[in-house]
Amino acid sequence: MLNVPIRHLGKKEGRQKYNAVAPDNSYPWQKIHWRTLETAYRTSPFFEFYEDDLKPIFEEPCSSLFDFNMKTIKVIGDCLGVQIPDEKTETYERELSEKEDARFLVEAKKELLIDMNPYPQVFEERHGFVPNLSILDLLFNEGTNALTYLRNQSLDFLNA
Repeated sequence: MLNVPIRHLGKKEGRQKYNAVAPDNSYPWQKIHWRTLETAYRTSPFFEFYEDDLKPIFEEPCSSLFDFNMKTIKVIGDCLGVQIPDEKTETYERELSEKEDARFLVEAKKELLIDMNPYPQVFEERHGFVPNLSILDLLFNEGTNALTYLRNQSLDFLNA
């Protein structure tokens, strides 16, 4: 798992809002993340196909975790050929009335196991299919077929 180290405010400051969270850039996490991806996926079928799109995420200075995540989502959307909306909400809605509430998908401290169909992976011969990795694993291994793969997955877990 690739984790972004963050600067903590301290106990006196209390909790900080997501848009105020800053990465701890005293540690070269971006460079280490990119090298980790290169090491794991350089031999995958589509690493070079997406390398030029993804590498800038790990080279450009990052001062806001929110901005980094939004940029990452946009780049991944571009790689998949999916238009990512730019709109942001102004307030937090506790209850959603007219929309599908899928916020549980991003609860970092809860493991979410989604039953996905297997696809070829780089180290599959040694470890078998490893489910629930990242969109990068899917892109590097399935390439331009990644969106078709995702569209063919069951969404039953959304109604659980």
